[in-house]
Amino acid sequence: MTASAPAAKADTLLNAALRNGRSAIMVAALFSLVTNGLYLALPIFTNQVYGRVLASGSIATLIVLTLGTLFVFLISSLIDFYRARVLMNFGVAFDQQVSSHVFAALFDGVTRREQPQGSQALRDLDQFRVVATGNGITTLFDLPWLPLYLTVLFVIDVWVGLVTLIGAAILAFLAWMQDRASRPALRKANDAAIHSYGFTEQGLRNSEVVRAMGLLPHIGRQWMSHRQTAMEHGIEAGKTSEVWSNAIKFVRMATQVVIIALGAFLILEGQLGAGMLFANMILSSRALAPIERAVGTWPQLVAAAQSYERLQALFGQYKPTLPGTALPRPKGQLSVEGVSFGAPGSPRLILTGLTFAVPAGSFLGVIGPSGAGKSTLARLLVGVWPPLAGSVRLDGADVFGWSRTDFGAHIGYLPQDTELFAGTVRDNIARFMPDVSDAEVIAAAQNAGVHDMIVRLPNGYDTALGGQGGVTLSVGQRQRVGLARAMLRDPAFIVLDEPNANLDAQGEQALLLALRKMKAAGTTAVVISHKPSILADADSLVVLRDGKIDIFGPKAEVMARLAANNAGQPQPQASPAPANQSPVAADTAAKAIAATNPGAVPPAQSSGGAR
Repeated sequence: MTASAPAAKADTLLNAALRNGRSAIMVAALFSLVTNGLYLALPIFTNQVYGRVLASGSIATLIVLTLGTLFVFLISSLIDFYRARVLMNFGVAFDQQVSSHVFAALFDGVTRREQPQGSQALRDLDQFRVVATGNGITTLFDLPWLPLYLTVLFVIDVWVGLVTLIGAAILAFLAWMQDRASRPALRKANDAAIHSYGFTEQGLRNSEVVRAMGLLPHIGRQWMSHRQTAMEHGIEAGKTSEVWSNAIKFVRMATQVVIIALGAFLILEGQLGAGMLFANMILSSRALAPIERAVGTWPQLVAAAQSYERLQALFGQYKPTLPGTALPRPKGQLSVEGVSFGAPGSPRLILTGLTFAVPAGSFLGVIGPSGAGKSTLARLLVGVWPPLAGSVRLDGADVFGWSRTDFGAHIGYLPQDTELFAGTVRDNIARFMPDVSDAEVIAAAQNAGVHDMIVRLPNGYDTALGGQGGVTLSVGQRQRVGLARAMLRDPAFIVLDEPNANLDAQGEQALLLALRKMKAAGTTAVVISHKPSILADADSLVVLRDGKIDIFGPKAEVMARLAANNAGQPQPQASPAPANQSPVAADTAAKAIAATNPGAVPPAQSSGGAR
């Protein structure tokens, strides 16, 4: 594939929406043609009033001319109204075609581990759409009719037309100079503003840390630095634009004055009728107005051009989801085949040559020290990231290439840092899917052992989370609701990353029961945890160390090898045994798992309370 392929895809996605609106743009341009033509009624009316009515004193002629001109401008106003409606409808259609791709491309960029753009891409889309369907494009529609008014002025008098032409040429040159002088400053100002808004969004996401550690003054200074930079670039851009704008305004006013003076001179010389003086003023003003309007909207036009460039860049690597053959519900046969993974641009691999298989309906525990790549493996198993080498397959199908919507219907995933969306508890458990019934939501919550907690919330399942007036759940509560979301509709495959990291004793016991229900239902489960109690029912274990498989096999064998490898070393105190595990087995498991993470807090000392 050539290097121009991404640009071609971007052109297809973004410009296709513009091409689809060609008919609407052509209709709007035709309406502009009609309104610009009808505007000639005003100088004609003025000339007739001064040239015929005042000379003849005919009231009837004045009435007829007045009514006729009013009718013409009524038609012109209606056409302007419908032009605005056409452009408005085009803006809605354009947004419907592009906005969903922008939204998806934001998540696609995070998947590729690019720097997240947050809501800026959607602001770019709105800014470009407003300019492309508002004053920006209507100004461009009016510019081509400048020759029409110049032609009429030349017909009236060559000198009047020549003065207007010279004025238009000077204005165009000044507008070009303004672009060259102000575009870099405007770009810097817009980029600085985006950076400032991004820093603000990041600060708000970490508001608890900011308040708890008294960071507001320090974060505020950094924010003020970004804000000051944005203001300085904005002031610089404003000063540059203002200089050229004032020059353009002066040239336009001077052109009008010269045309009036020239018209008066021609009247005194008897070469021009008195009525044509006002007609010249109106026509020259109309001819030069689009240039001045373009200058007035120049910052918005430049910002829209930058937004367009950023949207093109966003779409550069984005691949829209194409409809494909829907695969059947998987049985849960998981195979990891020579998987290696590393961060883009980093020479170091996070995971190297992982190969193992998990039979359908099995329970695999993943353990290892911090930084071993356990969470990275979890993301690869559910297709969040593609491996650099090798493949992850579920029932033989590559999980990353599987249609996300179809794949998501069969799997469950609970990341280490569980976040819920703004909406009700029910919406979050139902994954915002419209076809999920209340019974399915409640069943998922009951299987996850979180039903009793939910019904105690202010509005039960209908309790609003996040947003204005929403309830804020503790970390442990979010994790339990996230588990219910992962267990919706009894998934065939589920991956849980540290699912008990923030649970109290009651939550951990509910998690144990949920894992046993999933195992009894034939769900293939992969659980990452440092606590041995949660892996009591595991069929097999994989030990990761430095991104490689250190040990893999049945749980009993892995535990025995870990215990043998650490014989003679000081061992931490074991955590209490679960109901179905003897104290001796629990002690062995605790020592084995703690040995894989020497820096971790011993299980008996770790805090289990929800935060």
